[in-house]
Amino acid sequence: MTEISSRLDARANALRPLSIPLLRGSLGLVFAWFGALKLTGTTPVAELVTRTVPWLDGGVVVVGLGAVEVVLGIALVVGRRLRWVALLVVLHLFGTFLTLLMQPAVAFQTGNPLLLTMTGEFVVKNLVLITAALVVMSAEVPVRQRVSSADANQR
Repeated sequence: MTEISSRLDARANALRPLSIPLLRGSLGLVFAWFGALKLTGTTPVAELVTRTVPWLDGGVVVVGLGAVEVVLGIALVVGRRLRWVALLVVLHLFGTFLTLLMQPAVAFQTGNPLLLTMTGEFVVKNLVLITAALVVMSAEVPVRQRVSSADANQR
């Protein structure tokens, strides 16, 4: 058992330098892809978005969100100013939870918040994307700052 654990540790250590870039790239790809679908008018969530913010022009909102998502996706892939980009990703994703408030009938089965519909699952999965963005954000903190914070906590 110890030998298997050692092998797993070695593989995990080998993957460590790749994990954040892969997470950043996949998050960027998903954002750019979803945004491109909105920009081309082929997204399956246009009606959901429009009904979530009925006080705004639906077409403008969908295209605007698409443009923002493409820009954020590209910025994640490029990898510049990641703390700010990741913060904007988190803020954008928090906005998706408005669907749960504005359209509970499409998010929850029989009004029960523990029983999600497919739409509810689509929205709640954004918790994982938020966490991924937070990991990307925290990975970009300079090492010297992380080390000095750790030293301060030990005192």
